[in-house]
Amino acid sequence: MKRNTYFLSLILSLAFWCASCTDLLNKEPLGRLDADNYFKTANDAIQAVNATYQPLLINGTNNNYYWVFGTIASDDAVVGGDGSRPGIIDIDIFKQTPATQEVNDYWKLNYAGIVQANTVITKTPLIDADATLKNRVIGEALFLRAYYHFTLAQVFGDVPLILNIQAPKDVNVTRTSQTTVFEQVATDAGDAASMLPVSYGASDVGRATKGAALALKAKAHLYLKQWDQVVSTVAEIKALGVYSLQADYRNNFLKTTQNNSESVFEIQHANLELGVGNNLNQQWLSKKIPDGYGFAEVTTDFVNTFEPGDPRLLFTVARKNEDYFGTPYKASFSSTGASPRKFLQPTSEVTQKADGDINYTAIRYDEVLLWEAEALAELGRTGDALAPLEEVRARARAQATNPATTLPAITTTDKTALIDIIRHERRVELGFEFHRFFDLVRWGIAKDVLTGFVEGKNEVFPIPQTELDLNPNLAQNPGY
Repeated sequence: MKRNTYFLSLILSLAFWCASCTDLLNKEPLGRLDADNYFKTANDAIQAVNATYQPLLINGTNNNYYWVFGTIASDDAVVGGDGSRPGIIDIDIFKQTPATQEVNDYWKLNYAGIVQANTVITKTPLIDADATLKNRVIGEALFLRAYYHFTLAQVFGDVPLILNIQAPKDVNVTRTSQTTVFEQVATDAGDAASMLPVSYGASDVGRATKGAALALKAKAHLYLKQWDQVVSTVAEIKALGVYSLQADYRNNFLKTTQNNSESVFEIQHANLELGVGNNLNQQWLSKKIPDGYGFAEVTTDFVNTFEPGDPRLLFTVARKNEDYFGTPYKASFSSTGASPRKFLQPTSEVTQKADGDINYTAIRYDEVLLWEAEALAELGRTGDALAPLEEVRARARAQATNPATTLPAITTTDKTALIDIIRHERRVELGFEFHRFFDLVRWGIAKDVLTGFVEGKNEVFPIPQTELDLNPNLAQNPGY
């Protein structure tokens, strides 16, 4: 497929760019060492921004464990596996420390992306190239810088906000408040939206679009509880006229139906045995299946939260005697009797388990609709909130065995009741898509839901000890 050709070239064209910026606080910045000589042509800028996407990949090379923070730390999953990833076990039970490997890897990975993005933003204006192309490249880099900062702030809270190429004397920065980081994300994403196209040709599928940038802006406003801005930004997304829900919920998780009308920002993976595949296909597959690691098992609480007949349960979770990628699922396949389906695929589709090519859609249009519903409900506009909520439920209802009696339309306009219903809808609609833990934290209810969660500590994860050792101006999160 063309998207795979693009993404392979994206990763391989400038691998040395990413290798040179693996430690923000410890290395001479790429921009000062190489970029002055490298940035000469439009192709240079395109290759440089291509490399800025690399840290998004969920693979063994990146050790991108965003899914551990968003899903394993939540009430949707428990860690399975063979104990070979003790850091994942620690995160599952809130015993992580500043030395936890997954925490260290995630910090370094995202700051590598930020360094690369800042290089592109700074150097691209200086090249001799078409202004429209330069603006697009800068817009992509602004979006990616915003995305990396956003996820860092989700995971760590207050983090260094890096907006320029840094000289060695300037790298020992302090942390910026999470609120200020989210505000900058909204600004960067808004600026990116003004520079990016609504869509691309087939060879460029996967690049950030205007809609993706607006969606990231809306999400930043959501985390800031700026409900009016959420509603107005979602209106801008809708006005683009390019997004709609797929009739089949499963289309968002099948190899042949990716990058569809529901995809707002989709992280591309390819099964080419070259390190650009999605390793969730191995990480989450039951260890009872050859080459499966089984590092995510579905909790009974998650299974029980679905309303009777909701087809999304079957589309999200495998249970006893159900088909599981060509094998009948047995209760012994996990400690909970259930395993996730999303981001997994049959052996016949891949050359090796760790190199799957199911993309991770970081932002789906259904989530945009649920942001709108949540913001409207928080504003007390409960009648207006029912419409986007119903759009999401109606799609699921249509796929039920008995649509007439399944997932009835919500009619309550009581603010408290409706907010709880919308939160429930997020859980079942977006299950195992890395959102749940962060939702519980932003709603302020993690302490009431998660066993072992310590209020005032576990809302965020520890700053890596290696970074504290390198930078005396960094302070640790409370409790660690």
